[in-house]
Amino acid sequence: MTPKKAIEIQMDLGSDIMMVLDECAPYPSEHKYLEESIKRNAIWAKKMKDEKKDNGQLLFGIVQGGIYDDLRKESAESLIKIGFDGYALGGLTIGEPIDNTYQIIELLNPVLPIDKPRYLMGAGRPEQIIEAVKRGIDIFDCVIPTREGRHGKLFLRNKNTNLQDKDFYRAIQIVNSEFSANFSPINPDSNLPELKKYTLAYLRHLFKTSEPLAQRLATLNNLEFYLNLIKEIREAIAQDNL
Repeated sequence: MTPKKAIEIQMDLGSDIMMVLDECAPYPSEHKYLEESIKRNAIWAKKMKDEKKDNGQLLFGIVQGGIYDDLRKESAESLIKIGFDGYALGGLTIGEPIDNTYQIIELLNPVLPIDKPRYLMGAGRPEQIIEAVKRGIDIFDCVIPTREGRHGKLFLRNKNTNLQDKDFYRAIQIVNSEFSANFSPINPDSNLPELKKYTLAYLRHLFKTSEPLAQRLATLNNLEFYLNLIKEIREAIAQDNL
């Protein structure tokens, strides 16, 4: 596939936000390789910006450059010169130590336009989202809620805690034997009747017997958890508590 064809396909995805075509290099990658990669990404980004139709969609540039400060700045500055509706941070949370992720976010905080949304691609764990928000990130995406749900891991909010507490949530593996006779609701505080009606023991039974309903219930639980997490984050920001 030629880069031009790939750009055309990328621009036809039909969502509110379009992402420029880019290369997400693996971790770790050498400085020399990434230096060439971000230059190529900038060329593709410029082509997409030039070809974009006025259809109401937002176009985001994607900052790459691995864990190298100089390349991240160079990538960001080249995209800012082109001008986009928002800026994503790509190539993070793909295996590098999480402290490196936070370091890159902090590095780019004063570089990226303050009036444009910032999107951390591929993150993440609940605590990672909170830490990224503290560092100026606005938008997230991740497979964790659905993927973990399909494999029987449930995210549950701990009562009498706030988002600053390390134990503000817990993740349980429902197929463990400790839940075989636990007849508590999956989530008694849920807004979904199914999660208040069905028990942890029943959900474990569904997983052990490979019933499709098991994955559905676990996924619904996790999606609700993450939606509530974002709602709590917004409220904490409004109250200056985050």
